[in-house]
Amino acid sequence: MRILVTGGAGFIGSEFVRGLLTRRTDRVTVLDALTYSGDLANLAPVAQSPAFDFVHADIRDADAVRRIVPGHDAVVHFAAESHVDRSIASATPFVTTNVHGTQVLLDAAVEHGVGRFVHVSTDEVYGSIDTGAWSEDQVLDPSSPYSASKAASDLLALSYHRTHGLDVVITRCSNNYGPYQYWEKLIPLFVTRLLRGEQVPLYGKGDNVREWLHVTDHCRGVELALDKGRPGEIYHIGGGTELTNAELVDRLLDACGRDWNAVRRVPDRKGHDRRYALSTDKIRDELGYAPRVAFDAGLADTVAWYRDNPHWWQSRGSTSEKVVVGA
Repeated sequence: MRILVTGGAGFIGSEFVRGLLTRRTDRVTVLDALTYSGDLANLAPVAQSPAFDFVHADIRDADAVRRIVPGHDAVVHFAAESHVDRSIASATPFVTTNVHGTQVLLDAAVEHGVGRFVHVSTDEVYGSIDTGAWSEDQVLDPSSPYSASKAASDLLALSYHRTHGLDVVITRCSNNYGPYQYWEKLIPLFVTRLLRGEQVPLYGKGDNVREWLHVTDHCRGVELALDKGRPGEIYHIGGGTELTNAELVDRLLDACGRDWNAVRRVPDRKGHDRRYALSTDKIRDELGYAPRVAFDAGLADTVAWYRDNPHWWQSRGSTSEKVVVGA
């Protein structure tokens, strides 16, 4: 099978590509605009594979996408603007990339007869939940410009299945963590600052609750959806570990040999969702998914990776206060 992976130089997309080229015989083309969070270094372990191709292009460029899509059997669509704080500061890149860019890809997939289109989304499209967990039929109620743009792209993808008969499968995941994650998200930002001896910013009381998913488990779930998901269906991919942000920060402090004197409270994010939680019954029962990476072990390995690879994160981004993170 020949697979086109959009956003394949980013954190999650590059993990997916590295896994495919390590375990399978598929040919993989990565389409990536190499914006601030995409980096070819993430693909260095597989860059010399004869089954790997890279195209530097933007999913919003319809002419480029029309040239790239033909000949591919499947599209796995990771490319997105994904940071809530950036979307609060300016929603335009989120609407143009996440909505218009997805539409451009869907049009090309229909035009050129792509066999399967996996659209990778997020639990944030549901808004906030106080108790229990969302099933896949939950009404969408996004809180931020980012999550609203992802909800719009989800609905657009489903409309192409219903209108054009495109074989669309949607996955929605909980918060990811692991190696190669760009510094602006909570875990890499806090780890890299703590390792530098700097302070870290924590939103509000730190009582917002998130479910954590190792990136390798997420990519296994996406691969199952690619191979076995039912057309027109949505599948949740969760990690099963819920923590308040304060509980997570406590673990990060311990892992980095720091204490709470390193934490500085900052005003809470606008529209900050209280809690996310996904039911994974459907993907477990239909596709055989279950997370394999225990959170404590996965977090320890992640911290160790950042500690052992300072060249990777010291040369990317900064520790600027202009963007702080919750989760």
